[in-house]
Amino acid sequence: MSNTGAIDPVDLSRRLIRCPSVTPSEGGALGELQIVLEELGFACHRLPFSDDNTPDVDNLYARLGTAAPNFCFAGHTDVVPVGDAEAWSVDPFAAEIHDGNLFGRGASDMKSSIASFIAATQRFAAEHAGEIPGSISLLITGDEEGPAINGTTKVLDWMVQNDEAIDACIVGEPTNPEHLGGMAKIGRRGSFTGWLTVHGTQGHTAYPQLADNPLSRLVKMLRPLAEEQLDQGSAHFPSTTVAISTIDTGNPTTNVIPSRATAGFNIRFNDTQTAETIEAWLRGIFDDVGGEYVLKTACSSNAFLTEPGPLTDDLVASIQEILGVTPDLSTTGGTSDARFIRQYCPVVEFGGVGKTMHKVDEHVAVDDVRALADVYHTLLNKFFARPHG
Repeated sequence: MSNTGAIDPVDLSRRLIRCPSVTPSEGGALGELQIVLEELGFACHRLPFSDDNTPDVDNLYARLGTAAPNFCFAGHTDVVPVGDAEAWSVDPFAAEIHDGNLFGRGASDMKSSIASFIAATQRFAAEHAGEIPGSISLLITGDEEGPAINGTTKVLDWMVQNDEAIDACIVGEPTNPEHLGGMAKIGRRGSFTGWLTVHGTQGHTAYPQLADNPLSRLVKMLRPLAEEQLDQGSAHFPSTTVAISTIDTGNPTTNVIPSRATAGFNIRFNDTQTAETIEAWLRGIFDDVGGEYVLKTACSSNAFLTEPGPLTDDLVASIQEILGVTPDLSTTGGTSDARFIRQYCPVVEFGGVGKTMHKVDEHVAVDDVRALADVYHTLLNKFFARPHG
């Protein structure tokens, strides 16, 4: 390890925010990380991946040390577009600090977490004179905010092919609703999307008996989705929810019964359900109504859970020690790349406060960035102090 001075996570966050890495552009962010990590002694691998009908994406896997256990920090440098730049009070990529807050696209989600990963690792390695009792790695993708095809999943495949095993992982998503230390994510609900098309026969609204109105049947099909509760939840998950997001006929007039009607909906489900059980439930409802329909479905992930154990114990103890609070262990929210990593090792998500992620004037408290680095540093100490078989 080089004799590089202590890394300030706020300074590194600002350098990363100034890289306009809007998905799928790397924007210089991975290059910035590679420079810093190689100075710290990490072996870095830039991993660009391609696939049909999706943009090429660059990724980074970096490892300090070669021995087991391998503790992995995972995250993404890609960010969502700024939206209306004129609505921002600051330049979205200038990384300005005002009133104790660091502003910029990616400040909360999640460049400050990545900077805190590195600051914590640098401090931990320095305390061990570069001879850490195992390995610390970073899995950084540029495709989390995009289709998630050429990112974490393919990096994990590459890792398997190159005998790169990880034993535990923290994903730095902004998990806290209001204040740092309030929440860690030990799992995520599954996400199931459906597109329902109901076919009928077009006709005049004055002669409905001569037509077959698909909207009448569509409404009957959707009613149970809006009103019924599929389950009661489980020990770590709330009940499954259904949100109808769109209904359309493409019909510009009110005196014509359309020939078809469509609806789209999204179901966030817990670990008592699977994509198969949900589709069976839907088709049972739709078949009972009858008539011609087409249902197309897609499931981006099933629900998953990291059962509370050594990793969550270490994280909770670290948060208590640094922040003086006990986090809720939650499974709320949308999906993240933890859904891919959980197939390889225990994974927990913990990062900054997410109140402004994806919003105009996205920001994070400067004090939170430094405190987050302290939590990660304490977590490394606790993890490596435990015996590992």
